[in-house]
Amino acid sequence: MKIGEEAMPTDRLGKRQMSTRSVLIVMLDIYAHPDTTIGEIATRSGLPQSAVSACVARLRETGSVVTRTDARDRRRTLVRQNPEVTDRRAEVAATRVDDALATALGTEDPVEVTEVLALLEALARRLSPEVLARLAPESA
Repeated sequence: MKIGEEAMPTDRLGKRQMSTRSVLIVMLDIYAHPDTTIGEIATRSGLPQSAVSACVARLRETGSVVTRTDARDRRRTLVRQNPEVTDRRAEVAATRVDDALATALGTEDPVEVTEVLALLEALARRLSPEVLARLAPESA
């Protein structure tokens, strides 16, 4: 996650109080749990509710998520992935981690970086959110 954070384009976002890592954690949780609430995200992620709120605000500003009032309980706000791909989401999706990975590995050998990228991609396929959910202890 740290390597991905290092590769993340942040130049147009300005200075923020929350870390890029926290924003990524919240974003991934929202994408895995559509129509979720700030409190639910805080519970699952272990982040303070105030940090989750700040991350959701940042994600909403960049167009990554959309919010709506819960029709069953108007006091609750539901968060979900924006179905439209914004310029920011396209930029992040197109960002490569090669340079950050090479720095982490301490190498400039493109063959080695390509090999490690292939291994990470294989690991990501095998450790999908569905697989990780099966490994999580049952909630009481």
